[in-house]
Amino acid sequence: MPIPILKQRDVLIVSIQSAPTDPDLLQLKDDLADRVGRHRSRGVVIDVSALDVMDSFAARTLRMISRTTKLRGAETVIVGIQPEVAFSMTQLGLTLQDVSTALDLEEGLELLATVMKKDPQGGG
Repeated sequence: MPIPILKQRDVLIVSIQSAPTDPDLLQLKDDLADRVGRHRSRGVVIDVSALDVMDSFAARTLRMISRTTKLRGAETVIVGIQPEVAFSMTQLGLTLQDVSTALDLEEGLELLATVMKKDPQGGG
């Protein structure tokens, strides 16, 4: 089932509501790359607060999404990583490397606003 992507001004918001399959994540990567260009979006927020587990494929794909959208001119912030998920990821050695994270959607949008003010033309 496709993961919904909402547009709010120049930001795309993704809310992952249930454990996505690997094909769902790959489709999300392609959809976001397309929509960032089509809508000239400058930011992407991916809310994972509903997830109670994140495997290595999901972490790797989120990093890939962040790099892909960055190359398309948009910053990405992952929000809502639950404490148990963060602990498990740390125990398993899974990282999001250079991907920005925030506690919730509100904080993620504030972080994007700050980044977009620093680089008003986009394209990092």
